[in-house]
Amino acid sequence: MAAPTRSPTHAARTSASAPRLYRTKNDLPADTRVTVVARFNQWLADCIDLQTQCKQAHWNVKGPTFIALHELFDEINEDVEDYVDLIAERAVQLGGVVEGTARAVAARSSLDEYPLRASSGEEHVESLSSALAAFGKTVRDGIAEMDELGDKGSADILTEISRGIDKWLWFVDAHQQTAPAAAGNGVKARAR
Repeated sequence: MAAPTRSPTHAARTSASAPRLYRTKNDLPADTRVTVVARFNQWLADCIDLQTQCKQAHWNVKGPTFIALHELFDEINEDVEDYVDLIAERAVQLGGVVEGTARAVAARSSLDEYPLRASSGEEHVESLSSALAAFGKTVRDGIAEMDELGDKGSADILTEISRGIDKWLWFVDAHQQTAPAAAGNGVKARAR
């Protein structure tokens, strides 16, 4: 059986070209909305990728901490699913078209690929905490970017997502923490 062929426009559809906009009575300037929708499509790809990574960890974790991590990864997934919706709906509110298919996400996500051979709790904790941290950084960077564009609504949505991601990163990171980091190990000592 021959392999399926991709249409010549496949690459164009999944590239980061300027988003299409519908007319809206939203008072943000059209050029701002184009920029915001493009950025939200990027965050959508990353967030959907993060969601699938949560499920990958949830389904495949093994070891003595199985049930705790299995349930934790599922709780994280539920919140991340809500973030996916917040991100997609914000782009549409601004007249944009979201691009959230599996192929668009795979072509666009900036997150590292999840290690499919991970099985131990430690491996999944390391991989998922790295993905949460990477996504959290891009969202935090986006808050300032949306403020600079004058889109307080989008900045507010990203702030909500950032707080949630930071909470879940804390929950996952705690499985790797046994003692405080020494000064000079990525943590600055406080002046007394």
